[in-house]
Amino acid sequence: MNEKDFAELAAGAALHALSPADESLFHDTLAAHPEWADLVDDDVETVASLEAVAAPEFPPLDLRATLLAQIASTPQIGRDDHDEIAEHPSKSSGSREASSAAPVAEPQERVTAPRRWVRSIFALAACLALVVGVGIGAAALNGYLNRPAAVVALEQIQSSSDAEQATVTLDDGGTATAHWSASAGAAVLVTDGVPAAAEGESYELWFVRGETPISAGVFDVEGGTATAALSGDMHAGDIIAVTVEQAGGSPTGKPTSDPFIVIPTA
Repeated sequence: MNEKDFAELAAGAALHALSPADESLFHDTLAAHPEWADLVDDDVETVASLEAVAAPEFPPLDLRATLLAQIASTPQIGRDDHDEIAEHPSKSSGSREASSAAPVAEPQERVTAPRRWVRSIFALAACLALVVGVGIGAAALNGYLNRPAAVVALEQIQSSSDAEQATVTLDDGGTATAHWSASAGAAVLVTDGVPAAAEGESYELWFVRGETPISAGVFDVEGGTATAALSGDMHAGDIIAVTVEQAGGSPTGKPTSDPFIVIPTA
């Protein structure tokens, strides 16, 4: 047996797909050629990787039956047979005539040699696992690329060399944390334990610059938490504040209530 034939056996062994005769041939050949053990180890590692990637995926119920049907209807001609037919076309027809006249026993090596499609199925399984892995990676990438703008802004602030933050505790026990970066000119407010605004109302963000409040947008609270990016450029020393306004924000562009969150940045 050559190394290529043994590679077929090793793939079948890793997939637990060998017949008892091929299983015995596999072990006997490995004992006679310990230098081929790396092939076995590589296939075992590949199968383990496939199981790790594809374990959460469940194939169609008819996949096995379909695959076996396709294998049964496909002539299993080895590469040597193809070469022989290509070089001596007439010999192929002659062989068929001889076979119809009297059965000819195949050499023992042909009977016990591993089927050529085993390695192909092994490669196909690896490709399918790769597709599954790519699908999972694509889903993760899609989730990363479609992060909310406020989350992206918060990450940019936190990665800045001058990132700062300050937290205040509210009367009802909730907390509000302002994150900002002077170099980025951006600020994000993160709340926890703050109830959602009442129906018909919104929370409005403000930069208070000296004595002048500048609207920085409205935000909603979901599940008791919120991450809201303040619109507009932040200036050094601004105070970040939140007021309760009518739905959509103050119609006058000025606060209509006292702020219930006030966080100085200086």
